[in-house]
Amino acid sequence: MKALLLTLLATALLTGCATDTDALKRDHGYVLEWIGERPLIDNSHLTMTLGKDGRAYGNAGCNHWFASYQLDGDAIHFGPVGSTRKMCAPALMEQEHRFLEAIGKVEHWDVSEVEQLQLWPAQGLPLRFWPEEG
Repeated sequence: MKALLLTLLATALLTGCATDTDALKRDHGYVLEWIGERPLIDNSHLTMTLGKDGRAYGNAGCNHWFASYQLDGDAIHFGPVGSTRKMCAPALMEQEHRFLEAIGKVEHWDVSEVEQLQLWPAQGLPLRFWPEEG
């Protein structure tokens, strides 16, 4: 009985973050809050939508971005990222560059206990997104 209880407890702890593909909202927008260890610049708005057709797209703060993506369980990989070519303030351009670079390094995803989508690179901290309201 103790072994069964310990097994159930361990299973519950190991599944604390959701990786069920149903938890990943497709054709629904997400708003970026953090790029790794750094929050976004105030009033900047970076977004991502993962289309059911395998296309990812959104706003990178200054320019629109787009890429293909592949999802396999908790693994997610983005193809080469493209974007429009507007120029903005240097700080926004630097943040956009960090975001576009980070999206290309993503290897897996999960949803945190507070319902944030986290896109994890092989090393380091994740990109953290909130689902868009509405």
